[in-house]
Amino acid sequence: MSPRINYAQQSPDLFKKLLELSTMAKGTAIGLELTDLVTIRASLMNGCTFCLDMHVKEAKIHGERELRLYHIPVWRESLLFSPRERAALEWTEAVTELSGLGVSDDVYDRVRKEFSEKELSDLTFSILIINAWNRLAVSFRPEPGSVDSIYGLEKAGLN
Repeated sequence: MSPRINYAQQSPDLFKKLLELSTMAKGTAIGLELTDLVTIRASLMNGCTFCLDMHVKEAKIHGERELRLYHIPVWRESLLFSPRERAALEWTEAVTELSGLGVSDDVYDRVRKEFSEKELSDLTFSILIINAWNRLAVSFRPEPGSVDSIYGLEKAGLN
Protein backbone atom coordinates (compact mmCIF):
# COMPACT_ATOMS: atom_id res chain seq x y z
CA MET A 1 0.00 0.00 0.00
CA SER A 2 1.42 3.36 -0.96
CA PRO A 3 1.60 6.16 1.62
CA ARG A 4 -1.14 8.74 1.44
CA ILE A 5 -0.80 12.49 1.49
CA ASN A 6 -0.56 14.52 4.67
CA TYR A 7 -3.66 16.70 4.43
CA ALA A 8 -2.43 19.07 7.16
CA GLN A 9 0.71 19.83 5.15
CA GLN A 10 -1.05 20.04 1.81
CA SER A 11 -3.90 22.31 2.97
CA PRO A 12 -2.48 24.06 6.04
CA ASP A 13 -4.92 26.99 6.06
CA LEU A 14 -7.96 24.72 5.83
CA PHE A 15 -6.51 22.37 8.44
CA LYS A 16 -5.88 25.30 10.79
CA LYS A 17 -9.46 26.58 10.41
CA LEU A 18 -10.94 23.14 11.12
CA LEU A 19 -8.67 22.84 14.15
CA GLU A 20 -9.83 26.27 15.36
CA LEU A 21 -13.46 25.24 14.90
CA SER A 22 -12.78 22.04 16.87
CA THR A 23 -11.20 24.01 19.69
CA MET A 24 -14.16 26.40 19.79
CA ALA A 25 -16.61 23.48 19.95
CA LYS A 26 -14.87 22.03 23.01
CA GLY A 27 -15.84 25.13 24.98
CA THR A 28 -19.57 24.97 24.23
CA ALA A 29 -22.57 24.45 26.47
CA ILE A 30 -22.57 20.66 26.06
CA GLY A 31 -19.25 20.17 27.85
CA LEU A 32 -16.21 17.98 27.29
CA GLU A 33 -17.68 14.76 28.68
CA LEU A 34 -20.62 14.75 26.26
CA THR A 35 -18.37 15.85 23.41
CA ASP A 36 -16.13 12.87 24.13
CA LEU A 37 -19.05 10.45 23.86
CA VAL A 38 -20.18 12.04 20.60
CA THR A 39 -16.73 12.00 18.98
CA ILE A 40 -16.18 8.38 19.93
CA ARG A 41 -19.61 7.23 18.70
CA ALA A 42 -19.30 9.02 15.34
CA SER A 43 -15.74 7.74 14.87
CA LEU A 44 -16.92 4.19 15.53
CA MET A 45 -19.75 4.58 13.03
CA ASN A 46 -17.42 6.00 10.40
CA GLY A 47 -14.72 3.36 10.95
CA CYS A 48 -12.14 6.03 11.75
CA THR A 49 -9.36 4.32 13.69
CA PHE A 50 -7.22 7.46 13.96
CA CYS A 51 -10.01 9.58 15.50
CA LEU A 52 -11.28 6.74 17.69
CA ASP A 53 -7.78 6.26 19.10
CA MET A 54 -7.41 10.00 19.76
CA HIS A 55 -10.82 10.59 21.32
CA VAL A 56 -10.78 7.53 23.57
CA LYS A 57 -7.49 8.80 24.96
CA GLU A 58 -8.93 12.31 25.40
CA ALA A 59 -11.98 10.89 27.19
CA LYS A 60 -9.75 8.92 29.54
CA ILE A 61 -7.73 12.07 30.31
CA HIS A 62 -11.01 13.92 30.95
CA GLY A 63 -11.92 11.31 33.57
CA GLU A 64 -14.21 9.00 31.61
CA ARG A 65 -14.55 5.51 33.12
CA GLU A 66 -13.19 2.68 30.97
CA LEU A 67 -16.32 0.58 31.30
CA ARG A 68 -18.42 3.37 29.82
CA LEU A 69 -16.00 3.61 26.90
CA TYR A 70 -16.51 -0.10 26.25
CA HIS A 71 -20.28 0.38 26.35
CA ILE A 72 -20.51 3.19 23.77
CA PRO A 73 -21.14 0.78 20.86
CA VAL A 74 -24.03 -0.78 22.83
CA TRP A 75 -25.33 2.37 24.51
CA ARG A 76 -28.97 1.46 23.81
CA GLU A 77 -28.70 -1.68 25.95
CA SER A 78 -26.32 -0.25 28.55
CA LEU A 79 -27.51 1.16 31.86
CA LEU A 80 -24.39 3.33 32.21
CA PHE A 81 -25.65 6.39 30.35
CA SER A 82 -28.00 9.13 31.55
CA PRO A 83 -31.08 10.15 29.53
CA ARG A 84 -29.17 13.24 28.33
CA GLU A 85 -26.18 11.15 27.21
CA ARG A 86 -28.50 8.68 25.49
CA ALA A 87 -30.17 11.54 23.64
CA ALA A 88 -26.76 12.87 22.53
CA LEU A 89 -25.74 9.43 21.29
CA GLU A 90 -29.04 9.01 19.43
CA TRP A 91 -28.64 12.46 17.84
CA THR A 92 -25.06 11.59 16.88
CA GLU A 93 -26.24 8.48 15.07
CA ALA A 94 -29.07 10.31 13.31
CA VAL A 95 -26.87 13.19 12.16
CA THR A 96 -23.91 10.97 11.20
CA GLU A 97 -25.89 8.39 9.25
CA LEU A 98 -28.25 10.57 7.26
CA SER A 99 -31.06 8.92 5.39
CA GLY A 100 -32.59 10.47 2.30
CA LEU A 101 -35.24 11.95 4.58
CA GLY A 102 -32.93 13.60 7.11
CA VAL A 103 -33.39 13.35 10.86
CA SER A 104 -36.88 12.17 11.76
CA ASP A 105 -39.31 14.23 13.82
CA ASP A 106 -39.47 11.40 16.39
CA VAL A 107 -35.73 11.49 17.00
CA TYR A 108 -35.71 15.30 17.04
CA ASP A 109 -38.57 15.42 19.57
CA ARG A 110 -36.91 12.88 21.89
CA VAL A 111 -33.56 14.64 21.77
CA ARG A 112 -35.05 18.12 22.09
CA LYS A 113 -36.48 17.17 25.50
CA GLU A 114 -32.93 16.86 26.86
CA PHE A 115 -31.30 19.93 25.29
CA SER A 116 -31.97 23.65 25.04
CA GLU A 117 -31.93 25.17 21.57
CA LYS A 118 -28.38 26.43 22.14
CA GLU A 119 -27.19 23.06 23.44
CA LEU A 120 -28.74 21.17 20.53
CA SER A 121 -27.15 23.56 18.07
CA ASP A 122 -23.74 23.20 19.79
CA LEU A 123 -24.14 19.42 19.89
CA THR A 124 -24.91 19.34 16.17
CA PHE A 125 -21.84 21.43 15.39
CA SER A 126 -19.71 18.99 17.42
CA ILE A 127 -21.12 16.11 15.38
CA LEU A 128 -20.51 17.99 12.13
CA ILE A 129 -16.88 18.65 13.12
CA ILE A 130 -16.05 15.06 14.09
CA ASN A 131 -17.62 13.82 10.87
CA ALA A 132 -15.35 16.20 8.92
CA TRP A 133 -12.27 14.92 10.77
CA ASN A 134 -13.41 11.32 10.26
CA ARG A 135 -13.73 11.84 6.54
CA LEU A 136 -10.23 13.30 6.33
CA ALA A 137 -8.73 10.49 8.37
CA VAL A 138 -10.45 7.62 6.57
CA SER A 139 -9.41 9.18 3.24
CA PHE A 140 -5.74 9.73 4.04
CA ARG A 141 -5.20 7.18 6.87
CA PRO A 142 -2.85 8.91 9.30
CA GLU A 143 -1.32 6.47 11.76
CA PRO A 144 -3.31 6.09 15.00
CA GLY A 145 -1.30 7.47 17.90
CA SER A 146 1.00 9.49 15.65
CA VAL A 147 0.03 12.80 17.27
CA ASP A 148 -0.13 11.60 20.87
CA SER A 149 2.96 13.52 21.95
CA ILE A 150 1.78 16.71 20.20
CA TYR A 151 -1.57 16.69 22.03
CA GLY A 152 -0.39 15.16 25.32
CA LEU A 153 -2.42 12.00 24.79
CA GLU A 154 0.25 9.72 26.23
CA LYS A 155 -1.11 10.87 29.62
CA ALA A 156 -4.08 8.57 29.02
CA GLY A 157 -1.83 5.56 29.62
CA LEU A 158 -3.43 3.67 26.73
CA ASN A 159 -0.47 2.69 24.57
